[in-house]
Amino acid sequence: MPKKHLKFLISLFLLLIFSGASYAQTTIKDSTALRDFLSELESKFEVKFSYADTDIESVYISKPISNSLDSILVEIRNVTGITIDKLSNRYYTLTKITTISICGFVLDNFQENNIPGATVEIYESTLSGVTDDNGSFSFENVPVNSLVHIKHLGYKPIFIEAKELAKTKECKSIAMALSYQELEEVVVTQFLTTGLQKLNNASIELNPSEFGILPGVSEPDILQTVQALPGIKSVDETVSDINIRGGTNDQNLILWDGIKMYQTGHFFGLISAFNPYVTEKMTIIKNGTSAMYSDGISGTLSMHTTDELPLNITGGAGFSLISGDIFGEIPIQDNMALQVSARRSYTDFLNTPTYTKFSEKAFQDTEVNSESEFYFYDFTTKFMYEINPYHNASVSLINMSNNLNYIETENDTLAPNRSNLNQDNFSIGAELQSEWTDNFSSQLSFYYTQYDLDALSISNNESQQLKQNNLVKESNIKLTTYYKLGKHLNWMNGYEFTETGIENTTNVNQPPFASNIKGVIRKHGLFSEIAYSSEDEKLTGFIGGRLNYIENLDTFQEYIFEPRINISYELLPNFRTEVLGEYKSQVTNQIIDLEQNFLGIEKRRWILSDGDALPITKSKQGSIGFNYDTNKLYLGIDAFYKEVNGINVYTQGFQNQNQFNGEIGSYAIKGAEFLINTKNNDYSAWLSYTYNKNDYTFDVLVPTTFPNNLDVRHAITLAGNYTVGDLKLGIGLNYKSGKPFTQPNENTPINDTVFPTEINYEEPNSSRLPEYFRADASANYTLKMGDKMNAIFGISVLNFTNRENTLNTYYRLQDDNTIETIERLSLGITPNASFRIQF
Repeated sequence: MPKKHLKFLISLFLLLIFSGASYAQTTIKDSTALRDFLSELESKFEVKFSYADTDIESVYISKPISNSLDSILVEIRNVTGITIDKLSNRYYTLTKITTISICGFVLDNFQENNIPGATVEIYESTLSGVTDDNGSFSFENVPVNSLVHIKHLGYKPIFIEAKELAKTKECKSIAMALSYQELEEVVVTQFLTTGLQKLNNASIELNPSEFGILPGVSEPDILQTVQALPGIKSVDETVSDINIRGGTNDQNLILWDGIKMYQTGHFFGLISAFNPYVTEKMTIIKNGTSAMYSDGISGTLSMHTTDELPLNITGGAGFSLISGDIFGEIPIQDNMALQVSARRSYTDFLNTPTYTKFSEKAFQDTEVNSESEFYFYDFTTKFMYEINPYHNASVSLINMSNNLNYIETENDTLAPNRSNLNQDNFSIGAELQSEWTDNFSSQLSFYYTQYDLDALSISNNESQQLKQNNLVKESNIKLTTYYKLGKHLNWMNGYEFTETGIENTTNVNQPPFASNIKGVIRKHGLFSEIAYSSEDEKLTGFIGGRLNYIENLDTFQEYIFEPRINISYELLPNFRTEVLGEYKSQVTNQIIDLEQNFLGIEKRRWILSDGDALPITKSKQGSIGFNYDTNKLYLGIDAFYKEVNGINVYTQGFQNQNQFNGEIGSYAIKGAEFLINTKNNDYSAWLSYTYNKNDYTFDVLVPTTFPNNLDVRHAITLAGNYTVGDLKLGIGLNYKSGKPFTQPNENTPINDTVFPTEINYEEPNSSRLPEYFRADASANYTLKMGDKMNAIFGISVLNFTNRENTLNTYYRLQDDNTIETIERLSLGITPNASFRIQF
């Protein structure tokens, strides 16, 4: 059946509007009831027709113009589907047929080979089946007016009317055309390890199902894996504080099935909150972002679960020394399927070596009581529905939670300090993908996401209570259209509306204090983009832009234009250059609420731009890169410049004289990234180096320019993996120069001329932490337990040299006016093990 075209849909629509009211009248007026016409034939040709009244009472036909009875009867049969049998020269019987027998042979129209295993569905009935080894099928009692749907993976689906397949002496042959899906060209087929690919648009694609092994990871962790890439690191060893090219974590746009995520980690960021076994791919973009994306001025991490309907039930289950999980893909019907996953830690009732090390890092500088407990869980589900071959719908849901009951004993004579922290994220989204013609398609999506942080701290012998809440609610709707202007030219357009509401509440009973700050921002975005790929694919890229209209309901409105460019050109065989650039903006940021308080527990709060104390944060970035790639060797170097304006010191995590000033400023980064990767079927080894010079500028501070809190000048990774049969081994070394911090003045550390007394600091970020070094290793073994089932055993060790790395140093003033030095240390030697079954 030919694909429905827009022209046809428009014509049909106009026909329904302008002609629908008169259609039935015209049909009845210009047509004749079959009963009356048969009476005319009986008189004219001296014949008799026998029939059941119910079979023809509502049948109307246009009078055939033929003068031959046989021709007239053939036309009646073709028009009405009524069977006419000749009993004699004078007598005929008319029978309305409701079901028929059908059969057919399904062939490949290119090779003309039989296609076994093709699915055959009969619409308006419960009949279905698959073609046999010869590509043939047959059905009995098929509704005569039904539609037959034939589909097979790799071929374009076919719709054909059942009566065209009615059984005769020979069954009809049906040719299926091969289905070609245009994909982005892959420059590197294996990038560091299997499952990592670099695309022509300079983005990186991660496929967890095909993932090999990385040092220190016994099983895939999506947000740990991205830190193996040049330019993406975490200064505090967490997945919830990923820094892309020197930006803060809140400047990353993290999407799951198109839904913006405001929570990304478990156990205060030590574990990714996204199940890798239901994540089909993740796209990492550092620059040259498509105009369809808003927010994320430092980078974009976009995760997608599968859109393919499974033919059979697949899934798996496993556990590590922290948590256990289960997942599955379940076909409901041929055009419906369900994907589910669930994970929960057992850290609230079982202590393991991994949990002990994680706890030591999370609760440094505290006396944790044995009654303290922590657990997390996450749950995802996705419903997929193929409405027809050209329209597909899906609904995705994710729910994650962290729960902590924390008791700290300071003095045996006092009641212990007690703290509760609940961190929850619930998100749901829906998507409709439509292919209207060969050249025009669209995608309509909607999501709602809610993030809720509730914290309670009881201290001072249970006399003081501090309650904190951070609530984020966001709704989004987006329509994106794709039009193929020519063989090598594509045009994307769209509109996006986002409403974000954030509430921050603080209540203290002693001394009494209450604060409740609410805000809502609405953002409208129009975007357009032209993509081009030359015949030989030497030149590829796109150019486009977004026009955002942003309104804070209480304070401001602003228009922002954001141009984007992404060009790749093959200068020589295997040698390409990339030119990327973008302007971006965002209206959500995280403030660090009194960094040294709340017992070291996660205390970042989302806030909205208000146009005054926190303007809209804007960035501009440009980069140029050169890549050389063969089957065995990859060399890449990128140089970039990024500038971010509209930052507030509250969002930067200052822990010195500037942490309470609330000043507005900017930062600029000049950097370069280098990667060399040699590989074959058995091994992959790589060396990466990143250089960043990252400086703040605050016009009202002294000095006005000084190193950024995330100014890690040098970062080096040397790593590799090796495969021997079903055994995979990985080992790696990570080096980073120390990040800056601010020390008290050596000569006059205390300023007692003000009230309250303050620490007298040196110039901001004038000192450096010691260099960071960590060595990791991992291994996993796959045991085949049948044609479709595998058992996978994994072990890993983080920091197997047990080096003590200082991640941060800051100071606080004691009650006796002495200065306490606080050092946050890295994970010590941290083992982990995992076991899972996949089928």
